[in-house]
Amino acid sequence: MATPAPAKVAVIYYSSTGTNAALAKEIANTAEQAGAEVRLRRATELAPPAAIESNAAWAANVRATADIPEAAPEDVEWADAVIFGSPTRFGNVTSQLKQFIDQLGGLWAEGKLADKVYSGFTSSATLHGGQESTLLALYNTVHHFGGILVAPGYTAASKFVDGNPYGTSHVDAQGENPVDDTARKAARVQAERVVRMTTALKAGLSV
Repeated sequence: MATPAPAKVAVIYYSSTGTNAALAKEIANTAEQAGAEVRLRRATELAPPAAIESNAAWAANVRATADIPEAAPEDVEWADAVIFGSPTRFGNVTSQLKQFIDQLGGLWAEGKLADKVYSGFTSSATLHGGQESTLLALYNTVHHFGGILVAPGYTAASKFVDGNPYGTSHVDAQGENPVDDTARKAARVQAERVVRMTTALKAGLSV
């Protein structure tokens, strides 16, 4: 029996001050270690330079992630699974990630977004600051794609510690709380589950 091709996973995120960039890298690294072929991509920044430079953490993150390619629709078309990441903005995804998703209309019209695995991660400045609603709003888009939603659920003991079955999340307290071991463990659980489920679907399903 031929060895199945590795799952192709695109991790596409937006991050302003670095929290979601750190989670994205953890997810991407874990997916690679689980045997997937991975593309780590960042959504194009829309904020003006003056706004970015007014926040030291924001400016530092822009410089630190400049070598990560910007996401393009071709990255989603290529992927078997897409893991989207965005901080919460008023209980929803950021305009930067939303603009990227809105660029996928052509692929959607051709049916090229259907039957892929999708998952998501997020962060907020405060506890109960919109993490769950952001992921649920993101997942509305997955339903329109005809995608296969793979959330982490409570599928590992560690999920009862981080407490978010919808996806990895972290409270950064306006930069005072760097991404911690709890969030990194949640990211690893989610990435491994996405790779495992995507690999099983590739091996067992013909649509």
